[in-house]
Amino acid sequence: MPIPTLKTILKHQNQCRVIGSRFKTSSVQYVASRFRDPTFEKLMDKYKNLLKVIAIQDLILANPTNNPPSVSLDFLSRLSQKLHLNRGAASFLRKYPHIFHIFYDPNKFQTFCRLTDAAMRVSRQEAEAINASLDVVVDRLVRLLSMSTTKSLPLRAVFKVWRELGLPDDFEDSIISGNSHIFKLVDAHEPNTHILMLTDEMRDKRFVACVENWRVMECCRENSAVDRTEIRYSFKHSYPPGMRLVRDFKAKVKEWQRLPYVGPYEEMGEKKRSKAGIMGLEKRAVAIVHEFLSLTVERMVEVEKISHFRKSLAIDLNIRDLFLDHPGMFYLSTKGKRHTVFLREGYERGCLIDPNPVYNARRKLLDLVVLGRHAMLINNESRSVENCQTQKPCLQDEGKKTHCFS
Repeated sequence: MPIPTLKTILKHQNQCRVIGSRFKTSSVQYVASRFRDPTFEKLMDKYKNLLKVIAIQDLILANPTNNPPSVSLDFLSRLSQKLHLNRGAASFLRKYPHIFHIFYDPNKFQTFCRLTDAAMRVSRQEAEAINASLDVVVDRLVRLLSMSTTKSLPLRAVFKVWRELGLPDDFEDSIISGNSHIFKLVDAHEPNTHILMLTDEMRDKRFVACVENWRVMECCRENSAVDRTEIRYSFKHSYPPGMRLVRDFKAKVKEWQRLPYVGPYEEMGEKKRSKAGIMGLEKRAVAIVHEFLSLTVERMVEVEKISHFRKSLAIDLNIRDLFLDHPGMFYLSTKGKRHTVFLREGYERGCLIDPNPVYNARRKLLDLVVLGRHAMLINNESRSVENCQTQKPCLQDEGKKTHCFS
């Protein structure tokens, strides 16, 4: 009888895994054995390059003293490894002529990079959308703090997810200091660290978790046959096409859906070490990360970033394994040398079901990334020719400076 290979074992485990339990494999094997969803994988193929584009865009916009804002190619080249630009900064920038324009400054004898007019318009649109939704942003931050057992969070953890929450880049001043009746900053025990807290009058404010909206809608649908006692503790589940759901798996999901738990905004009380108590704590952790993702602009976040909130949110489990244990609610992608988790119910065919203005602006930047070097507009081409003609000749011979790139 042939000895089964690791690949065969993992394939069998992937088909037979049930909620609340998993085989004794390492975390790496567990991630490798997950069922791939082609829709989310295609989306992450685009996002992995978008994240690099955003990193460079932030560096450019952080130099307002230059007119227009720009950074030198030498500076970006030194950061190539940190930015994961495998073939160097110049090669990466040339892949996205709709976003980046490379030019030579004869006064400084250096090559610089700036954003194109199209990219600047998208950036301004995102900033305007954020400024127009500051009330929503404040509510997100208050909800996040309210899920914490102490109604407080390390400021450095909030900095990790400021973009995911749709916070303005100056949120310390515009959001925290600008709403001193809601937030306060205090010094932590460690040097140079701060704790963001809710003020006393905000600590007793009650919130309803986002999943409750789905439960109400399910119960109120026309000709709904939903048992209200069963849906009371349920979450929406959906699975990728092609994923085999064995009978044992379905039974475990049904049992888990009925399991009572303490909501993310409720006081947890004393931890019970019984089997039911441990399963309840696990479901509470699921409810917390579900609410966390529901508060993000794009219903997605890097696992490494959300891990910074584990202690504050009283999650005693491995968060990555938590996502893998519930494939009907979350999807974990490993594209782009990072682990990113999506909230399944928020997406349909790779797009957000309930988009917001900030998401729409970011999606336009993603569209420019997807364009790559294709579909270059005629007026862009003519403008590049004019720039080359007004500057020194555009030469790229050996040993000569390049004055213009298109």
